[in-house]
Amino acid sequence: MVATLIGIDVGTTAVKAVLIDLTGRRLAEFSRPHAMARPAPGAAEQQPADWMASVLEALTVFAAGDDLGGLQGIGICSQVNTHVFVDGGGNPVRPAITWQDGRPAVDAAGIDARVTAADKLAWFGGPVPIDASHALSRIAFVARTEPEVFARTRHVLLPKDFCVMQLTGAVGSDPIAAVGLVDRAGYVAPLLDLVPRAAEVLPPLFPFTHVAGRVKAGLPCAGTPVVVGAMDAWGGMFGLGVAADGDAMLQSGTSEIAGIVSATIRPTPGVILFPAYEGITMHAAPTQAGGAALAWFANVLGRTPAELSAMAAEVAPSAGLPMFLPHLQGERAPIWDSASRGVFARLDGGAGAPEMARAVMEGVAFSVRWAFEALEASAGQQLSVAHIGGGGARSDTWTQMKADVLGFALKRVEGADAAALGAAILAGIGSGAMGSLSEAIAALIRFDRVFEPQAEFGGFYAERFGKYRALYAGLQGFNAGW
Repeated sequence: MVATLIGIDVGTTAVKAVLIDLTGRRLAEFSRPHAMARPAPGAAEQQPADWMASVLEALTVFAAGDDLGGLQGIGICSQVNTHVFVDGGGNPVRPAITWQDGRPAVDAAGIDARVTAADKLAWFGGPVPIDASHALSRIAFVARTEPEVFARTRHVLLPKDFCVMQLTGAVGSDPIAAVGLVDRAGYVAPLLDLVPRAAEVLPPLFPFTHVAGRVKAGLPCAGTPVVVGAMDAWGGMFGLGVAADGDAMLQSGTSEIAGIVSATIRPTPGVILFPAYEGITMHAAPTQAGGAALAWFANVLGRTPAELSAMAAEVAPSAGLPMFLPHLQGERAPIWDSASRGVFARLDGGAGAPEMARAVMEGVAFSVRWAFEALEASAGQQLSVAHIGGGGARSDTWTQMKADVLGFALKRVEGADAAALGAAILAGIGSGAMGSLSEAIAALIRFDRVFEPQAEFGGFYAERFGKYRALYAGLQGFNAGW
């Protein structure tokens, strides 16, 4: 009987799961997409039942195809700042509001105006933004626009917390996923007091590896311990082998999540500074669109993202190419501008699908460079390498382009589902099947290639990045007027 672990990632576009043994060997994998609804301008919603159906299917598929007699634990990570409003029975009272949803921007501005820079420094160690994706903004939005729904709400949960509750009946989350709500002692009471009932509906907090409960009888894998888990950024961080001071990551999925682990803190606007967790201080800068931008353009052309990546590979870097601002739903780090929108600039008659595809990919790479510049300032680090993973990292063309734009190497991890692997690592530690985090990472993480920046493009991309920032600045007034 082989000792095994299951890791699940409830992502923005799909639920992904892996079954591994304690050497990191992948015994089975699962992936099923789910839909995003956009019922109103700025809206981006999902059905929690879709996530749970995929979680149960993954467990069923693994149980049918492998001997799970040695299953040690289950871990779940998920998209963060996606919020599920549930009643006392754990049933959703409305569709989940995903991190892409910009409708609570007005509520966010009202809350942020009541919090001083000194408050943020004291609570969070830096200028953490209260934006449209913040939990308090979502609570205030639903209370304002759907008071009957909010009256029925008992808990406001993240996707992972909702799925853990459905599997085990336990209600809880972790302090890292509650970024912007907690200080070192837990929830910041004066902040929560700004939004009625916030303290009542937010869940209790536990460590990532805390066993929330066991899978209920009648469900696949019944009796298996399930840990609290982490947000996808932290699950992916562990799945990329990033945990030590000075380590850096780039998770390339629907959005790009850049991060640096550093005990040095130099408060920098636009950077999310997570509270220290077991000696790990993460400075993070999530953008709004990475793979989402390429998927959008692929859909416009009736192609696949892989086809566009192949097209772009045939186009050489050139000052004559159009420039793309990937702010299709606004932008997050480091500018936190929900009003900004995407645009192609300097199009001419020579620009066809391949040139425009390369422009989209370059635009995302520039957004990542902007994020890393803020991170290096915040963390007091100058990077020479970052670990990269996620679906976007499967494109050699795009990963090399990002290395060239960033000016430092990108070390790619094997497999596209780093967050699911990170969730399995947390399950292994929480169940007692594995030792420390560093030991688990050393045993389970493998890399397949290092992409070094090509020196001949350094000056070219530095100049082009300056024009990218100028394009954004030039459009700010135009976008603000809508």
